[in-house]
Amino acid sequence: MTRAHSVVKQTFVSKDFLMFLLTGGFAAAVNWGSRIVYNLWMPYSPAIVVAYITGMITAFVLAKLFVFTKSTQSTAKSVFFFTLVNLVAVLQTWGVSVGLAYYVFPWIGITWQARAIAHLVGVAVPVFTSYIGHKKWSFKH
Repeated sequence: MTRAHSVVKQTFVSKDFLMFLLTGGFAAAVNWGSRIVYNLWMPYSPAIVVAYITGMITAFVLAKLFVFTKSTQSTAKSVFFFTLVNLVAVLQTWGVSVGLAYYVFPWIGITWQARAIAHLVGVAVPVFTSYIGHKKWSFKH
């Protein structure tokens, strides 16, 4: 290829999505780990929701600082849409976590750390829908 031709670098994922995965992964770890702590004081199902809120606050701060840095939207508007996107995501997380822990895993005989594994899967499920929602609404530019 000559210098006259431009080289187009193709990637499978954008830098923003990779940063979203990294910051979201950290927030998910906060979510997952805090559920274990909250579970010491409350039942599994509400602990999932409270842990999700803890992870959501972490995710918002990290996304604003490191992922969607070009957003021109006000913080108040970003918080509003971030919350809406995460309401959908928490339903996904809760449904998958409870469904696996109480129905699927017992049915197929998984007992070792069933709740922890179910919650881990539940936290991972809304990654793609959340990224799209945050890019289009929460941190629009």
